[in-house]
Amino acid sequence: MRTTTPSRTRLRIAGALAALLVGAGLATGPAAQAKEKPPTLAELAQRHGRYFGSATDNPELTDGAYTALLGSEFDMITPGNGMKWYATEPEQGVFDWTKGDEIVNLARRNHQRVRAHTLVWHSQLPNWLTSRDWTPDELRAVLKKHITTEVRHYRGKVYSWDVVNEAFNEDGTYRETIWYKTLGPGYIADALRWAHQADPHAKLYLNDYNIEGTGPKSDAYYRLAQDLEAQGVPLDGIGLQAHLALQYGYPSTLQDNLRRFSRLGLDTALTEVDVRMQLPVTDEKSAQQATWYRDLTEACLAVRRCVGITVWDYTDKYSWIPAFFPGEGAALPWDEQLRPKPAYFALREALGGK
Repeated sequence: MRTTTPSRTRLRIAGALAALLVGAGLATGPAAQAKEKPPTLAELAQRHGRYFGSATDNPELTDGAYTALLGSEFDMITPGNGMKWYATEPEQGVFDWTKGDEIVNLARRNHQRVRAHTLVWHSQLPNWLTSRDWTPDELRAVLKKHITTEVRHYRGKVYSWDVVNEAFNEDGTYRETIWYKTLGPGYIADALRWAHQADPHAKLYLNDYNIEGTGPKSDAYYRLAQDLEAQGVPLDGIGLQAHLALQYGYPSTLQDNLRRFSRLGLDTALTEVDVRMQLPVTDEKSAQQATWYRDLTEACLAVRRCVGITVWDYTDKYSWIPAFFPGEGAALPWDEQLRPKPAYFALREALGGK
């Protein structure tokens, strides 16, 4: 007959306890740590007091694998189209919140915040708005009603609004939009005031592309921000879209530009980030793209009031780039099969992850 020594008994008891600890997720040894899920981009950004977000759009919300990653990797969501004027007020005075609500509700289920986008823009306007002439009084009333109604609908449900989108030309002059031509430059201050009245707690932004570096266009926003501050107009931040392209060079003055807006007491955010390239993809281009994503992130982290980064959707599968820039693409940190690319690992590295 086999006998069990006290030492063997102790070993068996220790082994059983270890198994119980591992099963309960309480073990802390190397084997258990190897199974721990690595932190997400959002969790890494939160360590720096920032958010890391993604845009999304309603058609792709039927893709289960896509929405699973969208819901787990990010802590801020931007509706790519669902809150724009053509979607929310397709007929004058008739409002449709279906698309915006779908994304807000998705974000709430995933414990994510929402950057609402956008109230005043020259593009994607409904035909009823663009097919006729308006007097200044008429258009002002239409604009006020739209802003007030939409912001009130989402009051308490969104973190911020891109109130006015793409108001300037590349040379720093005002873009000749329906709003500017009919109402003059004062429409921007009015829009900000109306949005603040409708939701005093939402952060209010001006948002544009090609303002990442210092230059005529970003200078125009800097002057406008100064003027709005002098008038007491509510403005919380400047959104730098950061739609970049490898062939045009990196905005080397980004960090300085972020810092000068912060000196005005404004937050900044990188709001629509993608880094496109001329196809086909090569290892060299992918490495350069990764470096740019790292540099963008490090620039934001270096400026205290740069509050977060949003990629303009996270996967090449749903990128807007190929449709608008033929022959270009591969702009996002995940590929079309939702596999992370070098850019993703560069983001992790910049945020202090592995």
